[in-house]
Amino acid sequence: MTMPAAAQLKNASLLRSQAHLDGQWCDALSGATFPVMNPADAGTLATVPDMGPDDARLAVSAAHRAFPEWSRQTAGDRASTLRKWNDLILENRQDLARLMTLEQGKPLKESLGEVDYGASFVAWFAEEARRAYGDVIPAHASDKRILALRQPVGVCVAITPWNFPIAMITRKVAPALAAGCTVVVKPAAETPLCALALAWLASEAGLPPGVFNVVTTDDASAVGEALLADIRVRKISFTGSTPVGKILMRQAADTVKRVSLELGGNAPFIVFDDADVEAAADGALASKYRNAGQTCVCANRIYVQDGIYDAFLAAYDKRVAGLKVGSGLDDGVDIGPIINEKGVGKIERLLDDAVRTGARITRGGTRVSDDGTWFEPTIIQDVEDRMTISEEEIFGPVSAIYRFSDEEEAIRRANDTPFGLAAYFYSKDNARIWRVSEALEYGMVGVNTGLVSTAVAPFGGVKESGIGREGSRYGMDEYLEIKYVCVGGLSD
Repeated sequence: MTMPAAAQLKNASLLRSQAHLDGQWCDALSGATFPVMNPADAGTLATVPDMGPDDARLAVSAAHRAFPEWSRQTAGDRASTLRKWNDLILENRQDLARLMTLEQGKPLKESLGEVDYGASFVAWFAEEARRAYGDVIPAHASDKRILALRQPVGVCVAITPWNFPIAMITRKVAPALAAGCTVVVKPAAETPLCALALAWLASEAGLPPGVFNVVTTDDASAVGEALLADIRVRKISFTGSTPVGKILMRQAADTVKRVSLELGGNAPFIVFDDADVEAAADGALASKYRNAGQTCVCANRIYVQDGIYDAFLAAYDKRVAGLKVGSGLDDGVDIGPIINEKGVGKIERLLDDAVRTGARITRGGTRVSDDGTWFEPTIIQDVEDRMTISEEEIFGPVSAIYRFSDEEEAIRRANDTPFGLAAYFYSKDNARIWRVSEALEYGMVGVNTGLVSTAVAPFGGVKESGIGREGSRYGMDEYLEIKYVCVGGLSD
């Protein structure tokens, strides 16, 4: 069984077993706790407070009190604090990565990559804090001057998922802090330890009390409802499933909060006849099997044109066969455990339905063992659009392969989904690259690459995959309001 997480860290202070409210480490008002489990062996890593609505309101109160002073700080002062936070994250990257692997399960090399990726948002928005420019607008009358000021929204709530427990927090919190907002974070119950470690490092960097609060809970619905009902909260940013996002959007409507939603995906990965087959196989592997397929932007439907179907499958199958499954802390592991038994059950349900309706599993298809939540890297062929596996996010290490005949068909089938987060395609034809990029109804399109995420580019979807963008210069806009100021009486 798992030893306590603190015993596995060089800096034991990173392991926090209390929530973070108003600069203090505290228990739930009720005294309730819940365990944080290691998905690799179901061992208990730590226990954290199981907070309720009253605790959530206390967190909002702390953020509300801290907002005036934090928002009045100069952009340079806020940037300086963010840079210190970035430095501390990178100084503790090994411990943060180990903590992430322990509570989330992904291989250590991927966790290290996520720590760096998460820190990159803090570094980026530390600089963007200085660039929240307004405008001087040519006036409509000679005795007036018109200004457009950009000011922080206010108290923000960030509700984050378990699959990227550091990056999904920094991608929301860093721009909010840079803009002058204060934040209440509700991390996923599966992965609160990374959130608490980030809060501790932010405090060490000099972030004032109440600016960054973390509420841990195993009752996301009740706490989320309390946060959304609080009129002092002016902005909600959520990453998670589309059904939950719709609920939060309805709840936010009662107080007309600003909403950013990064929701589910159903990413097509299209390989055209003129593609570099080996490069396409590499790209599909990187897109599909990162984090054991538990990402919202991973390839969910792999469409391969008739002319290279066999060649691509041969190259792809060879790569999938070489993937190693095991504990994320073991050397050479490519695929860690699925987050929980519910996740494995969904994979099995989708595969059973596909096989029952005519698809063929040609590699993998089962659990690695009866003990644990590891699942074999899987390839399933002869998949059709009418199958359930084509309509839902698989969220597991399963490649669903489809044939197509021509470009028009590929675009039509790729767009035939209510989701529109990420899409990918491989082609050497420059004209096709422009045509298909513009025709795909997705917020992000990767051309000849299976990885698109970076702090410098806007991340987000269209249709039922969300509202708003994270990262890049556009990410600051989500946390700033525009105030029009008209100054009159300026005539001599």
